[in-house]
Amino acid sequence: MATQQTARAIGALELLCAHPAGLALQAIADALEMPKSAAHRTLADLVELGHARQDPGTSRYLLSTRLLSLAFGFLGASGLGDVSQPLLDALAEATGELVRLGVIDGGRQVWVAKSQGARSGLRYDPDMGREAALSCTASGHAWLAALNGDDALAMVARQGIATHDGLGPNAPRTLQDVMACVCRARERGYAWVADSSSPGLSALAAAVLHPSTGAVLGTVSVAGPSLRLTEARLPVVAPALLATARELGLASSGSAFFAARASAP
Repeated sequence: MATQQTARAIGALELLCAHPAGLALQAIADALEMPKSAAHRTLADLVELGHARQDPGTSRYLLSTRLLSLAFGFLGASGLGDVSQPLLDALAEATGELVRLGVIDGGRQVWVAKSQGARSGLRYDPDMGREAALSCTASGHAWLAALNGDDALAMVARQGIATHDGLGPNAPRTLQDVMACVCRARERGYAWVADSSSPGLSALAAAVLHPSTGAVLGTVSVAGPSLRLTEARLPVVAPALLATARELGLASSGSAFFAARASAP
């Protein structure tokens, strides 16, 4: 179990990640539900270690670039970019839409790489590093469809059904709705959602499997405006998506990150 000091430090880092312009000491203490004196000690430690800094003009605390440097260093050493980027670029070029790679890390799926195929007009381009919601995203449904029923249910139960503002009108609202989407994804061989995670957005996704063990390494997805990425385009886009998912699986041996996650489910 994490110590209180460690939990507070991680909590402060995660909070500051969500506020690039920084936060005042009292706001941090309130958000983390800790005494102001404890928040000050935690932030002082982060400043001393080089992970945060205090703006001399506003007295706000901000993240330094140290975490960013560590993240880029990790991605570079992992081989993820070398393995995935050419394949993502090719799929983006073929579809003219945003292509993303999500990787499985424990009980989370995080988007870590992308390629934008849309050169003009409407573009969908979310920030990387976000965790994919299981209940309402094509990436989440594709992952769940690659698991057995009990494991998929446990995953959704643990994360919960997305209920935040900004969901599309077709977002699943119950566990039964989610599992119905997962069943359809198993039948198709890929997941497809429209106006689910966000109104006006469509996406399809397929699981990336290790070629030897069958472990789910991640998902690859194609996303774009619903008026352009319609159900009528699925017969064209889906084969290219599935081919890229297979190629990513075959190429995964070239990544230390994937190699460490290649054990059977």
